[in-house]
Amino acid sequence: MERDESRQRVLSEFARPSALAPFRIRNYRFQWPADLLTSWAFEMEMIILGWYVLVETGSVLLLTVFASLGYVGTLVAPMIGVVGDRIGHRDLLAMMRATYAVLAALLMTLALSGHLSPPFVFVVAALMGVVRPSDLGVRSALVATIMPRDQLIGAISISRTTMDTARIAGALSGAGLFAALGMGPAYVAIVCLYVVATSLTLCVVAPVKPHAVDDTAGEALRSPLRDLKEGVAYCWTTPRMCAALWIAFLANLTAYPLTNGLLPYVAKSIYGTNQTGLGYLSASFAIGSLVGSILLSLLGGIRVARLMIASTVLWYVTLLLFVQMQTVPTAIVCLVIAGFSQSLAMISIAVILMRTSAENFRGRVMGVRMMVIYGLPFGLLAAGSLIDAVGFATTGTLYAVAGLALILVTVMHWRADLWPVHAPANAR
Repeated sequence: MERDESRQRVLSEFARPSALAPFRIRNYRFQWPADLLTSWAFEMEMIILGWYVLVETGSVLLLTVFASLGYVGTLVAPMIGVVGDRIGHRDLLAMMRATYAVLAALLMTLALSGHLSPPFVFVVAALMGVVRPSDLGVRSALVATIMPRDQLIGAISISRTTMDTARIAGALSGAGLFAALGMGPAYVAIVCLYVVATSLTLCVVAPVKPHAVDDTAGEALRSPLRDLKEGVAYCWTTPRMCAALWIAFLANLTAYPLTNGLLPYVAKSIYGTNQTGLGYLSASFAIGSLVGSILLSLLGGIRVARLMIASTVLWYVTLLLFVQMQTVPTAIVCLVIAGFSQSLAMISIAVILMRTSAENFRGRVMGVRMMVIYGLPFGLLAAGSLIDAVGFATTGTLYAVAGLALILVTVMHWRADLWPVHAPANAR
């Protein structure tokens, strides 16, 4: 009797959601640290280069231009998704990360030799921006490929923690290294992170899909543009995907500019702080995001579409408060809550897209998902001009109010596909 009760307790423990469950999959144990190191390097670069551009040029407009260059590749993201569906997401991801290492090594060499200048930074940022926006989409497609369907929410949530911890450790270490040692030594660390991340990515062994010989030959002869059109049409004609993509676009257009590219300006001009203060502000947003990612990985039976709606509304309400804050401590509190809610919203969008899409369309679906990030550079550029004209608080209020209104219109338009319990987007 006692033995049976003990066995039942053990089985119940395994039945509970666990944040560590995805790590039972061998491929995930390699992909997660590879994503983590890549995200750390991304964040360190953004902090270091953003501060460098602001100090060297003294222009908030040029800062927004620099931040916008990091997203020029969103227009080609669907085509990168086509490539991933053809050659495999693991191979594509490894090639992308090798490219990051080469470009970071170029900046490292220029910094150590004393030849670095803002024009060089803008050129390298533009080259990096062609590839980097697709990294999140390709890694999500790879997670969906290597993970069982019933573990997808937990796996994507834990995968999201790589970006969250990067905004904590990456931001603080990047700002600290830059302030203490200078740009050249800081970039030595960044190059090392990219090299190790590339090596770990190559250790992932993605399952090979069986194809008939005739099918393989036909796939090779298919036009990439035809594949791209099919992927876009697939997203456009699937209501739940279309709604999720519109919400992602609006968030990138009106929410992310306030806490991404503009943070160096907020830290320096609004709060009068230095690189360390910037690191704290960036890390506070990431702490909230990390809490959200871990919490979602522990919960089961979530109505994902409803969670997406509620968390997006909370995100915008918090941003309305953030743009009115005049001190660093109050801003940090707002950023923690904003990070928490945006994490829930973005994970929900990724789960809706990956869990309800056909396997042979995942790369293209995430490519289209990355393309909507193009709203971010437009939002940044417009914000730079508006801040010069009416100030940060007014600009931020306008962005938050307009974004929230458009999100609610989107939700009402696709209400039948997002809110009912029986809707596919809310499937447990």
